[in-house]
Amino acid sequence: MESDNGAFMEKFTLPPFSSSGELPLAGLTFAVKDIFDLEGFVTGFGNPDWARTHTPAKSTAPAVLALLKAGATCVGKTVMDEMAYSINGENMHYGTPKNPCAADRIPGGSSSGSAVAVGANIVDLSLGTDTGGSVRVPAAFCKIYGIRPSHGVVSVDGVIPMAQSFDTVGWFARDPAILKRVGNVLLPPLDHPLVTPSQIIVAEDCFKLLNIPIDRVKQVLVKSVEKSFGGQVLKYMDIGDYVKDNVPSLKHFMNQGDDTKVYSIPSLVALSSAMRILQRNEFKVNHGEWVSSNKPNLGAGLKERIWEAVWAKDDNIDICHSVRTELRAALSSLLGDVGILAIPTVPGPPPKLQTEASTLETFRARAFSLLSIAGVSGFCQNIPFFCR
Repeated sequence: MESDNGAFMEKFTLPPFSSSGELPLAGLTFAVKDIFDLEGFVTGFGNPDWARTHTPAKSTAPAVLALLKAGATCVGKTVMDEMAYSINGENMHYGTPKNPCAADRIPGGSSSGSAVAVGANIVDLSLGTDTGGSVRVPAAFCKIYGIRPSHGVVSVDGVIPMAQSFDTVGWFARDPAILKRVGNVLLPPLDHPLVTPSQIIVAEDCFKLLNIPIDRVKQVLVKSVEKSFGGQVLKYMDIGDYVKDNVPSLKHFMNQGDDTKVYSIPSLVALSSAMRILQRNEFKVNHGEWVSSNKPNLGAGLKERIWEAVWAKDDNIDICHSVRTELRAALSSLLGDVGILAIPTVPGPPPKLQTEASTLETFRARAFSLLSIAGVSGFCQNIPFFCR
Protein backbone atom coordinates (compact mmCIF):
# COMPACT_ATOMS: atom_id res chain seq x y z
CA MET A 1 0.00 0.00 0.00
CA GLU A 2 2.75 2.46 0.98
CA SER A 3 4.89 1.80 -2.08
CA ASP A 4 2.16 2.54 -4.61
CA ASN A 5 -0.46 4.46 -2.57
CA GLY A 6 -2.76 1.45 -2.93
CA ALA A 7 -3.38 2.33 -6.57
CA PHE A 8 -2.80 -1.09 -8.10
CA MET A 9 -4.81 -4.27 -8.28
CA GLU A 10 -1.97 -6.06 -10.01
CA LYS A 11 1.46 -5.08 -11.29
CA PHE A 12 3.08 -6.52 -14.42
CA THR A 13 4.87 -5.28 -17.52
CA LEU A 14 3.40 -5.19 -21.00
CA PRO A 15 6.16 -3.82 -23.23
CA PRO A 16 5.47 -1.58 -26.23
CA PHE A 17 5.17 -3.19 -29.64
CA SER A 18 8.36 -1.45 -30.74
CA SER A 19 11.36 -0.04 -28.88
CA SER A 20 11.77 2.79 -31.38
CA GLY A 21 12.49 6.04 -29.58
CA GLU A 22 10.67 7.96 -32.29
CA LEU A 23 7.20 6.74 -31.32
CA PRO A 24 4.96 9.43 -29.76
CA LEU A 25 4.79 7.81 -26.31
CA ALA A 26 8.24 6.18 -26.28
CA GLY A 27 9.69 5.86 -22.79
CA LEU A 28 6.43 6.58 -20.96
CA THR A 29 4.68 4.24 -18.52
CA PHE A 30 0.96 3.84 -18.00
CA ALA A 31 -1.59 1.95 -15.92
CA VAL A 32 -5.14 0.91 -16.80
CA LYS A 33 -8.34 0.81 -14.79
CA ASP A 34 -9.56 -2.71 -14.02
CA ILE A 35 -12.43 -2.24 -16.46
CA PHE A 36 -10.29 -2.63 -19.61
CA ASP A 37 -9.72 -6.07 -21.11
CA LEU A 38 -6.12 -7.26 -21.27
CA GLU A 39 -5.60 -10.57 -23.04
CA GLY A 40 -5.01 -13.35 -20.54
CA PHE A 41 -6.18 -11.33 -17.52
CA VAL A 42 -9.56 -11.40 -15.79
CA THR A 43 -11.18 -7.96 -15.92
CA GLY A 44 -12.33 -7.55 -12.32
CA PHE A 45 -14.71 -4.57 -12.52
CA GLY A 46 -13.74 -3.60 -8.96
CA ASN A 47 -15.47 -6.56 -7.31
CA PRO A 48 -14.08 -10.01 -6.35
CA ASP A 49 -17.38 -11.76 -7.08
CA TRP A 50 -17.30 -10.37 -10.61
CA ALA A 51 -13.71 -11.57 -11.04
CA ARG A 52 -14.60 -15.00 -9.66
CA THR A 53 -17.47 -15.48 -12.12
CA HIS A 54 -15.67 -14.32 -15.28
CA THR A 55 -12.92 -15.80 -17.42
CA PRO A 56 -9.73 -14.16 -18.69
CA ALA A 57 -10.12 -11.78 -21.62
CA LYS A 58 -9.37 -13.19 -25.06
CA SER A 59 -8.17 -9.87 -26.48
CA THR A 60 -6.92 -6.46 -25.37
CA ALA A 61 -9.01 -3.29 -25.52
CA PRO A 62 -8.14 -1.14 -28.58
CA ALA A 63 -7.42 1.91 -26.38
CA VAL A 64 -4.74 -0.04 -24.53
CA LEU A 65 -3.32 -1.44 -27.77
CA ALA A 66 -3.08 2.09 -29.17
CA LEU A 67 -0.85 3.18 -26.29
CA LEU A 68 1.36 0.09 -26.62
CA LYS A 69 1.69 0.67 -30.35
CA ALA A 70 2.64 4.29 -29.63
CA GLY A 71 5.61 3.16 -27.53
CA ALA A 72 4.28 3.28 -23.94
CA THR A 73 4.78 0.47 -21.40
CA CYS A 74 1.84 -0.80 -19.33
CA VAL A 75 2.82 -1.55 -15.73
CA GLY A 76 -0.42 -2.76 -14.18
CA LYS A 77 -4.15 -2.62 -13.47
CA THR A 78 -5.56 -0.12 -11.02
CA VAL A 79 -8.20 -0.18 -8.29
CA MET A 80 -11.66 1.16 -9.13
CA ASP A 81 -15.02 1.59 -7.40
CA GLU A 82 -17.16 -1.51 -7.63
CA MET A 83 -18.92 -1.83 -10.98
CA ALA A 84 -17.98 1.83 -11.67
CA TYR A 85 -21.01 2.94 -9.66
CA SER A 86 -19.49 5.68 -7.50
CA ILE A 87 -17.44 8.87 -7.73
CA ASN A 88 -15.92 8.47 -4.24
CA GLY A 89 -12.95 6.24 -4.99
CA GLU A 90 -13.48 3.88 -2.05
CA ASN A 91 -13.42 0.08 -2.35
CA MET A 92 -14.08 -2.11 0.67
CA HIS A 93 -12.48 -5.17 -0.94
CA TYR A 94 -9.23 -3.82 -2.34
CA GLY A 95 -8.78 -0.71 -0.22
CA THR A 96 -9.07 2.97 -1.01
CA PRO A 97 -6.14 4.36 -3.02
CA LYS A 98 -4.41 7.09 -1.00
CA ASN A 99 -4.96 10.58 -2.36
CA PRO A 100 -1.42 11.88 -3.00
CA CYS A 101 -2.54 15.45 -2.27
CA ALA A 102 -4.47 14.79 0.93
CA ALA A 103 -4.10 11.36 2.55
CA ASP A 104 -7.11 11.95 4.83
CA ARG A 105 -9.48 12.61 1.90
CA ILE A 106 -11.10 10.45 -0.77
CA PRO A 107 -9.30 10.22 -4.12
CA GLY A 108 -12.46 10.36 -6.25
CA GLY A 109 -13.74 7.59 -8.46
CA SER A 110 -14.53 5.42 -10.07
CA SER A 111 -11.11 5.66 -11.78
CA SER A 112 -9.45 6.15 -8.40
CA GLY A 113 -6.34 4.01 -8.80
CA SER A 114 -5.58 5.41 -12.24
CA ALA A 115 -5.65 8.98 -10.94
CA VAL A 116 -3.63 8.16 -7.84
CA ALA A 117 -0.97 6.31 -9.84
CA VAL A 118 -0.42 9.47 -11.90
CA GLY A 119 -0.73 11.90 -9.01
CA ALA A 120 1.75 9.92 -6.90
CA ASN A 121 4.30 9.98 -9.75
CA ILE A 122 4.20 6.20 -10.19
CA VAL A 123 3.31 6.33 -13.90
CA ASP A 124 3.39 9.04 -16.53
CA LEU A 125 -0.20 8.56 -17.67
CA SER A 126 -3.13 6.26 -17.14
CA LEU A 127 -6.44 5.18 -18.65
CA GLY A 128 -9.80 5.49 -16.94
CA THR A 129 -13.42 5.63 -17.94
CA ASP A 130 -15.96 8.39 -17.39
CA THR A 131 -19.70 7.75 -17.35
CA GLY A 132 -20.97 10.21 -14.77
CA GLY A 133 -17.68 11.83 -13.74
CA SER A 134 -15.21 9.01 -13.13
CA VAL A 135 -12.24 10.71 -14.80
CA ARG A 136 -13.17 14.31 -14.08
CA VAL A 137 -13.71 13.89 -10.33
CA PRO A 138 -10.50 11.99 -9.45
CA ALA A 139 -8.46 14.30 -11.69
CA ALA A 140 -9.81 17.29 -9.74
CA PHE A 141 -9.36 15.63 -6.33
CA CYS A 142 -5.79 14.47 -7.08
CA LYS A 143 -4.77 17.79 -8.72
CA ILE A 144 -3.80 16.32 -12.09
CA TYR A 145 -4.98 16.77 -15.67
CA GLY A 146 -7.80 14.64 -16.96
CA ILE A 147 -10.10 14.52 -19.96
CA ARG A 148 -13.46 13.04 -20.72
CA PRO A 149 -13.55 13.12 -24.55
CA SER A 150 -16.73 13.63 -26.52
CA HIS A 151 -18.88 10.51 -26.42
CA GLY A 152 -18.01 8.00 -29.13
CA VAL A 153 -14.69 9.43 -30.34
CA VAL A 154 -12.48 6.88 -28.52
CA SER A 155 -13.30 3.18 -28.85
CA VAL A 156 -14.92 1.56 -25.81
CA ASP A 157 -14.54 -1.93 -27.27
CA GLY A 158 -13.01 -4.24 -24.69
CA VAL A 159 -14.31 -2.06 -21.85
CA ILE A 160 -17.00 -3.40 -19.51
CA PRO A 161 -20.02 -1.14 -20.05
CA MET A 162 -21.54 0.73 -17.15
CA ALA A 163 -24.06 2.78 -19.17
CA GLN A 164 -22.92 2.72 -22.77
CA SER A 165 -24.65 5.84 -24.04
CA PHE A 166 -22.56 7.76 -21.47
CA ASP A 167 -19.37 5.66 -21.25
CA THR A 168 -16.16 7.26 -22.48
CA VAL A 169 -12.48 6.31 -22.33
CA GLY A 170 -10.51 9.10 -20.69
CA TRP A 171 -6.95 9.59 -19.53
CA PHE A 172 -4.84 11.30 -16.86
CA ALA A 173 -1.42 12.99 -16.80
CA ARG A 174 0.54 15.34 -14.54
CA ASP A 175 1.99 17.18 -17.54
CA PRO A 176 -0.36 18.86 -20.05
CA ALA A 177 2.14 18.08 -22.82
CA ILE A 178 1.76 14.36 -22.09
CA LEU A 179 -2.03 14.72 -21.93
CA LYS A 180 -1.87 16.20 -25.42
CA ARG A 181 0.45 13.46 -26.73
CA VAL A 182 -1.97 10.79 -25.53
CA GLY A 183 -4.79 12.67 -27.21
CA ASN A 184 -2.87 12.68 -30.47
CA VAL A 185 -2.73 8.88 -30.22
CA LEU A 186 -6.30 8.14 -29.10
CA LEU A 187 -8.34 10.86 -30.81
CA PRO A 188 -9.14 11.03 -34.52
CA PRO A 189 -6.87 13.43 -36.43
CA LEU A 190 -8.06 17.02 -36.68
CA ASP A 191 -9.62 17.97 -40.01
CA HIS A 192 -8.82 21.64 -39.45
CA PRO A 193 -6.08 23.63 -37.68
CA LEU A 194 -6.47 24.69 -34.05
CA VAL A 195 -8.07 28.10 -33.64
CA THR A 196 -8.58 30.61 -30.86
CA PRO A 197 -11.86 30.06 -28.97
CA SER A 198 -14.64 32.26 -30.31
CA GLN A 199 -15.93 32.75 -26.77
CA ILE A 200 -15.29 31.47 -23.27
CA ILE A 201 -18.52 31.61 -21.31
CA VAL A 202 -18.15 31.75 -17.52
CA ALA A 203 -21.19 30.07 -15.97
CA GLU A 204 -21.57 32.33 -12.95
CA ASP A 205 -24.38 30.33 -11.35
CA CYS A 206 -22.25 27.17 -11.40
CA PHE A 207 -19.47 28.92 -9.50
CA LYS A 208 -21.99 29.72 -6.76
CA LEU A 209 -22.17 25.97 -6.08
CA LEU A 210 -18.60 26.06 -4.76
CA ASN A 211 -17.99 25.70 -1.04
CA ILE A 212 -14.75 27.69 -1.34
CA PRO A 213 -14.35 31.45 -2.03
CA ILE A 214 -15.88 32.06 -5.47
CA ASP A 215 -13.97 35.20 -6.36
CA ARG A 216 -10.61 33.54 -5.77
CA VAL A 217 -11.41 30.82 -8.29
CA LYS A 218 -12.94 33.13 -10.89
CA GLN A 219 -10.04 35.59 -10.70
CA VAL A 220 -7.55 32.86 -11.57
CA LEU A 221 -9.73 31.74 -14.48
CA VAL A 222 -10.30 35.23 -15.85
CA LYS A 223 -6.66 36.25 -15.62
CA SER A 224 -5.58 33.06 -17.34
CA VAL A 225 -8.05 33.58 -20.20
CA GLU A 226 -7.07 37.23 -20.59
CA LYS A 227 -3.40 36.30 -20.77
CA SER A 228 -3.93 33.50 -23.29
CA PHE A 229 -6.71 34.82 -25.53
CA GLY A 230 -7.54 38.38 -24.50
CA GLY A 231 -10.49 39.62 -22.48
CA GLN A 232 -12.69 40.06 -25.53
CA VAL A 233 -13.53 36.33 -25.62
CA LEU A 234 -14.97 36.34 -22.09
CA LYS A 235 -18.72 36.27 -21.59
CA TYR A 236 -20.80 35.69 -18.47
CA MET A 237 -24.17 34.00 -18.03
CA ASP A 238 -26.27 31.76 -15.82
CA ILE A 239 -26.22 28.43 -17.65
CA GLY A 240 -29.06 27.09 -15.51
CA ASP A 241 -31.47 29.67 -16.91
CA TYR A 242 -30.33 28.93 -20.44
CA VAL A 243 -30.85 25.19 -19.95
CA LYS A 244 -34.29 25.75 -18.42
CA ASP A 245 -35.39 27.92 -21.34
CA ASN A 246 -33.98 25.67 -24.09
CA VAL A 247 -34.58 22.13 -22.77
CA PRO A 248 -38.38 22.04 -22.38
CA SER A 249 -38.54 18.32 -21.55
CA LEU A 250 -36.75 19.05 -18.25
CA LYS A 251 -40.06 20.26 -16.81
CA HIS A 252 -40.89 16.62 -16.06
CA PHE A 253 -37.95 16.43 -13.63
CA MET A 254 -38.06 19.85 -12.01
CA ASN A 255 -38.08 19.77 -8.19
CA GLN A 256 -37.03 16.10 -8.13
CA GLY A 257 -34.26 15.60 -5.61
CA ASP A 258 -34.09 19.34 -4.85
CA ASP A 259 -35.37 19.46 -1.28
CA THR A 260 -32.24 20.91 0.36
CA LYS A 261 -32.07 24.40 1.80
CA VAL A 262 -28.66 25.16 0.29
CA TYR A 263 -28.11 26.97 -3.00
CA SER A 264 -28.89 24.87 -6.05
CA ILE A 265 -29.63 25.30 -9.75
CA PRO A 266 -33.06 23.67 -10.31
CA SER A 267 -32.58 22.99 -14.02
CA LEU A 268 -29.24 21.27 -13.42
CA VAL A 269 -30.67 19.26 -10.53
CA ALA A 270 -33.38 18.14 -12.96
CA LEU A 271 -30.74 17.37 -15.58
CA SER A 272 -28.84 15.18 -13.14
CA SER A 273 -32.09 13.35 -12.32
CA ALA A 274 -32.62 12.56 -16.01
CA MET A 275 -29.01 11.41 -16.27
CA ARG A 276 -29.37 9.14 -13.27
CA ILE A 277 -32.53 7.52 -14.68
CA LEU A 278 -30.87 6.82 -18.04
CA GLN A 279 -27.70 5.47 -16.46
CA ARG A 280 -29.41 3.14 -14.04
CA ASN A 281 -31.69 1.85 -16.83
CA GLU A 282 -28.68 0.98 -19.00
CA PHE A 283 -26.83 -0.49 -16.01
CA LYS A 284 -29.83 -2.69 -15.27
CA VAL A 285 -29.95 -3.95 -18.86
CA ASN A 286 -26.22 -4.64 -18.81
CA HIS A 287 -25.77 -6.16 -15.36
CA GLY A 288 -29.12 -6.61 -13.62
CA GLU A 289 -29.30 -10.33 -14.31
CA TRP A 290 -25.76 -10.91 -13.03
CA VAL A 291 -26.40 -8.91 -9.84
CA SER A 292 -29.70 -10.72 -9.19
CA SER A 293 -28.18 -14.16 -9.82
CA ASN A 294 -24.89 -13.73 -7.96
CA LYS A 295 -25.89 -11.30 -5.20
CA PRO A 296 -22.37 -9.88 -4.96
CA ASN A 297 -20.88 -8.54 -1.76
CA LEU A 298 -20.99 -4.77 -2.25
CA GLY A 299 -19.82 -1.81 -0.20
CA ALA A 300 -22.23 0.32 1.84
CA GLY A 301 -23.90 3.15 -0.05
CA LEU A 302 -22.87 1.71 -3.38
CA LYS A 303 -24.82 -1.48 -2.61
CA GLU A 304 -28.04 0.48 -2.17
CA ARG A 305 -27.56 2.36 -5.46
CA ILE A 306 -26.82 -0.80 -7.43
CA TRP A 307 -29.86 -2.63 -6.10
CA GLU A 308 -31.99 0.47 -6.69
CA ALA A 309 -30.91 0.29 -10.34
CA VAL A 310 -31.71 -3.42 -10.56
CA TRP A 311 -35.18 -2.94 -9.08
CA ALA A 312 -35.98 0.35 -10.85
CA LYS A 313 -39.06 0.60 -13.06
CA ASP A 314 -38.29 3.81 -14.89
CA ASP A 315 -41.20 5.11 -16.94
CA ASN A 316 -39.58 8.29 -18.25
CA ILE A 317 -36.89 6.86 -20.52
CA ASP A 318 -38.30 8.43 -23.69
CA ILE A 319 -38.49 11.82 -21.97
CA CYS A 320 -34.89 11.42 -20.80
CA HIS A 321 -33.80 10.83 -24.38
CA SER A 322 -35.65 13.99 -25.39
CA VAL A 323 -33.77 15.90 -22.68
CA ARG A 324 -30.49 14.67 -24.12
CA THR A 325 -31.41 15.66 -27.69
CA GLU A 326 -32.62 19.11 -26.62
CA LEU A 327 -29.58 19.79 -24.43
CA ARG A 328 -27.17 18.79 -27.18
CA ALA A 329 -28.91 21.14 -29.63
CA ALA A 330 -29.03 23.96 -27.08
CA LEU A 331 -25.34 23.74 -26.21
CA SER A 332 -24.35 23.38 -29.88
CA SER A 333 -26.21 26.61 -30.59
CA LEU A 334 -24.65 28.36 -27.60
CA LEU A 335 -21.03 27.30 -28.15
CA GLY A 336 -20.80 26.95 -31.90
CA ASP A 337 -17.80 25.02 -33.19
CA VAL A 338 -15.10 26.65 -31.08
CA GLY A 339 -16.80 27.97 -27.95
CA ILE A 340 -15.94 26.96 -24.40
CA LEU A 341 -18.11 26.81 -21.30
CA ALA A 342 -16.10 27.35 -18.11
CA ILE A 343 -17.57 25.59 -15.08
CA PRO A 344 -16.15 24.06 -11.89
CA THR A 345 -15.57 20.33 -12.12
CA VAL A 346 -16.65 19.65 -8.53
CA PRO A 347 -18.15 21.89 -5.82
CA GLY A 348 -15.09 21.89 -3.59
CA PRO A 349 -12.17 19.95 -2.13
CA PRO A 350 -12.52 16.17 -1.75
CA PRO A 351 -14.53 15.10 1.30
CA LYS A 352 -12.65 13.44 4.12
CA LEU A 353 -12.51 9.66 4.40
CA GLN A 354 -15.41 8.18 6.36
CA THR A 355 -17.48 11.34 5.89
CA GLU A 356 -20.99 10.97 7.26
CA ALA A 357 -23.30 9.57 4.58
CA SER A 358 -25.79 12.46 4.44
CA THR A 359 -22.99 15.04 4.11
CA LEU A 360 -21.40 13.00 1.34
CA GLU A 361 -24.73 12.71 -0.47
CA THR A 362 -25.18 16.49 -0.42
CA PHE A 363 -21.73 16.90 -1.97
CA ARG A 364 -22.50 14.25 -4.60
CA ALA A 365 -25.79 15.92 -5.53
CA ARG A 366 -24.08 19.27 -6.12
CA ALA A 367 -21.27 17.57 -8.04
CA PHE A 368 -23.70 15.83 -10.38
CA SER A 369 -25.42 19.15 -11.14
CA LEU A 370 -22.07 20.20 -12.64
CA LEU A 371 -21.07 16.85 -14.12
CA SER A 372 -24.39 16.25 -15.87
CA ILE A 373 -23.85 19.06 -18.39
CA ALA A 374 -21.14 17.18 -20.28
CA GLY A 375 -22.52 13.79 -19.30
CA VAL A 376 -25.96 14.25 -20.85
CA SER A 377 -24.84 16.32 -23.85
CA GLY A 378 -22.01 13.94 -24.71
CA PHE A 379 -19.59 16.88 -25.10
CA CYS A 380 -16.03 16.70 -23.89
CA GLN A 381 -14.89 18.10 -20.56
CA ASN A 382 -11.27 18.80 -19.80
CA ILE A 383 -9.81 19.84 -16.51
CA PRO A 384 -10.20 22.83 -16.32
CA PHE A 385 -12.43 23.63 -19.37
CA PHE A 386 -15.67 22.23 -20.79
CA CYS A 387 -16.04 22.47 -24.55
CA ARG A 388 -17.96 21.10 -27.46
